[in-house]
Amino acid sequence: MGMFTLGEATRAALGGLSGGAARAPARSGAPHRTGAPVRRGSIEAGSFEEAFFAVPAKGETDQLLRVARRTLDAARRLRRDARAGTRVLTATERAIAALTAAAVRVYEEILTLARLNRGRVFPTYDHLAEATGLGRATVARALPLLEAIGFLVRQRRFKRVAGVGGMVRYAQTSNVYRALLPARVLGYLPRWMRPAPLPDDEAQRQSERDRHDQAMLATLSCRELAKATVGGVLGGVLARLGAGIDRHACESQNGSQTLSQFI
Repeated sequence: MGMFTLGEATRAALGGLSGGAARAPARSGAPHRTGAPVRRGSIEAGSFEEAFFAVPAKGETDQLLRVARRTLDAARRLRRDARAGTRVLTATERAIAALTAAAVRVYEEILTLARLNRGRVFPTYDHLAEATGLGRATVARALPLLEAIGFLVRQRRFKRVAGVGGMVRYAQTSNVYRALLPARVLGYLPRWMRPAPLPDDEAQRQSERDRHDQAMLATLSCRELAKATVGGVLGGVLARLGAGIDRHACESQNGSQTLSQFI
C-alpha cells in the first residue's frame, strides 16, 4: 500500500466540476467559495477514488497489523521512559507514544475492510464504532493518532444532493481510507520485522532509474505529465487542466515573439 493526500493538489481542478446554483452568501456577507457546506479539504465522491485506493497484496494487511501492535508496545515503552525522566522524546517519538490500544483496534477494522473489499475502504464513524465496540468519540480520537504516525491516509468527501426547487446542494459523506506502512516506526520494530535492505547494486540501479524517470517527466507538457502520473477520473481532470495551462503558456510565448518584432 502506498493516504498521498489529494485535497490540496486537486481541489482547484475539481472545483470547476461541481456546478449547481450559487448558494446564499455566508453570514459574513462573503460568497461561499464552493457553494457547499462541506468541510475543508473535501473532494467530491466518485472523482478520485480510482487513483486513491490500492488492492493490498497477499498477507499485507496481516503484516501491517503486526507492525501496529509492535508499535503499540514501543509506545508503552516510550511513555514509561518519558515518565521516568530517562528519555526526552523527539517529535516522532511523541507521535508514536500517543498511540493507544483503541487506535490499533480501529486500524485492525480498517485493514479487515481493505482485505475484504480489495482496498476500497470508506466506513462511517458509526460502522467503526459498532465493529470495534468502541464509542464514536473514541473512534474520532483514534483516527488522527493513526494519521500522525503514518499508518493511515484519510480523505474527506462530499456528495451532491437534490435541494428545494431543483437546486443542487452538497452534503458531507463518509471518508475514504488507505492503510500504509510508516517508515518512521521501522526503527522501533524487532530486526526480523524490518524490510531487508536492498543490495548496493540494486540500490544503484534503482537510483539510476529514478533519475532517468525524472529527466523524462521534465520533458513532458503539463497535460502529458498529468496523464503519465495520475490515472483514472482524476487523471483526466488534471490532464484537461494541464492542457489549459499548456495553451496559456503557448499563447504567452507566441505573444512575446510577436512583440519582439517591434523592438
